[in-house]
Amino acid sequence: MTAGGTTSAFEAAIVPWLDAGYNLARWLLRDEAQAEYAVQEAVLRALRYFHALRGGEARAWFLGIVRKTCFTHLEQRRDGREQNGLEDDHLEVLQWSAGLAGQDPALLVEQSQGRGRVDAAIRALSPPLREVLVLRELEELDYAEIAQVVGIPIGTVMSRLSRARAQLKMRLSPTGQAGRS
Repeated sequence: MTAGGTTSAFEAAIVPWLDAGYNLARWLLRDEAQAEYAVQEAVLRALRYFHALRGGEARAWFLGIVRKTCFTHLEQRRDGREQNGLEDDHLEVLQWSAGLAGQDPALLVEQSQGRGRVDAAIRALSPPLREVLVLRELEELDYAEIAQVVGIPIGTVMSRLSRARAQLKMRLSPTGQAGRS
């Protein structure tokens, strides 16, 4: 295959999954700038090893590379604590809502608080639970794809997903702990 053909095949296989890779990286690293950097590095690794993708599922293969890249970054910056990496959710909501004329400000605040509670509840999950939840619920991967990305058996995926959902439900209940993370 020519260099141009390889580039075209790479773009067709990987570019559609860049947003999913960024989303996973953002949840794992909890920092938007680090997530962007990790995805860029993952793209370079994917390009370097593109020949290893032999007709397989490019999404799961690429997300696996993103995941490994994120864990490498976490190992490198580990100093005994995980960074909060809190996003400016309120600013995002205001920017998003700026284009929506006639929205009730009280409704926007309520939506922002609800979204913030969900984000806080997801951030409070341990990384193994958070990653399977993000891959399943936000990226809509099936159990087999999640198992491939994370490198664990499907039964472990189901178990972690069940625990993640239970903890999320508990944290989001009126008596839960979502606001205490």
